Amino acid sequence: MRETENRQPLTASSRRQVIVRGAAAAASLVLTSTHASAQEQMPETQSTGPDRARTSLHQEVDLKATPHRIYDILLDSKLFADFSREPAEVSREVGGAFSIFGARIVGRNVELVPDQRIVQAWRPATWNPGEYSLVKFELKAQGPQTRVVLDHWGFHEGDFGHFDSGWHDHYWDRLAKYLA
Repeated sequence: MRETENRQPLTASSRRQVIVRGAAAAASLVLTSTHASAQEQMPETQSTGPDRARTSLHQEVDLKATPHRIYDILLDSKLFADFSREPAEVSREVGGAFSIFGARIVGRNVELVPDQRIVQAWRPATWNPGEYSLVKFELKAQGPQTRVVLDHWGFHEGDFGHFDSGWHDHYWDRLAKYLA
């Protein structure tokens, strides 16, 4: 005899979570390259104290450019390399791979909404193959500039301090100079 399951219908929010988790899982099966020298080039400082257990972060930054310009910079290999001053290969397609900061960060695009949102399965090359975190950039027009809302979650305990300062040092500070 077969028992029926009591299933609740999926809401738009829960469908989105299933899609993002599935895409991240698929990306983890595809990307398996590692780079031995990456840790030497971008050493990770472990967090201590109350931040040690944090596995997510939220940042907001205002940049002097339109959402379209920021979107293009983050998804164009040449523009990314220009602002970061490091080699970059970035796909503009959902499911497409990226390799940035001289292959120290790799991943796949999970969701792309032109000029509004970029979601990526994202990992330092020093992580074990198949381990990914998720990064979401929301781009919101604020007059002549753009507020970039970053949410990064699913990284290892102890990595909060490294990523929190890394986003400022490698993205926001460099983008602000590039756009000045």
